[in-house]
Amino acid sequence: MKRYNITVNGKAYDVAVEEIGGAVASAPVAATAPTATPAPAPAAAAPVADGTKVTAPMPGTILDIKVAVGDTVKSGQAICVLEAMKMENDVNSPCDGKILSINTTKGSAVETGAVLAVIG
Repeated sequence: MKRYNITVNGKAYDVAVEEIGGAVASAPVAATAPTATPAPAPAAAAPVADGTKVTAPMPGTILDIKVAVGDTVKSGQAICVLEAMKMENDVNSPCDGKILSINTTKGSAVETGAVLAVIG
């Protein structure tokens, strides 16, 4: 048994992995799988505008976007609705300002910390 420390989303986990004999051929297969997953990362790098970023507080699906680019918003005003764990959660503006960009769409899946909008 081999022990590893793995960090996921900033949380450290102590993991024990049992080695099964003759599994050398499966190692290259496992190495090719992770190379397919980085493709979505450039899509998350969409925000280019300077301003206050409104981020997803948890992973989920965007059900509705309540504002449009150019709208003026007040602190605490709902920007979008995020469904997480079968609950609808409003993602609110952290400040007063004007919507500079919307960086998500209805129905898209987002991860914790994904930039949903930018307020200037």
